[in-house]
Amino acid sequence: MLKQSPQLDLIFSALADPTRRAMVERMTKGPATVSDLALPFAMTMAAVLSHLRVLEKSGLVHTRKEGRVRTCSIDPTALKTVEDWIAARRFLWENRLDRIADVLGENDD
Repeated sequence: MLKQSPQLDLIFSALADPTRRAMVERMTKGPATVSDLALPFAMTMAAVLSHLRVLEKSGLVHTRKEGRVRTCSIDPTALKTVEDWIAARRFLWENRLDRIADVLGENDD
């Protein structure tokens, strides 16, 4: 049975949407207000907040409120979780392909 990670499932689900990926991309440049994140999108503020809730639930984004301004930022730990998962799969497949190349005699030194 595969080792399951509920957090990883939430992260991939959150990143499955192009709007949320664009928001994450924007926040990789630094913290952004909700208004800043909403600017490029033709959607209501309620829709923007809904996307941000999904990102927060996944752990990718943290928000803090100062007065009437809500600022959003990336949680690098969540991105590291995804990076580690992908790296493990890459390592596995590179090893498998190296073994196939060895069997086929393509890795002769």
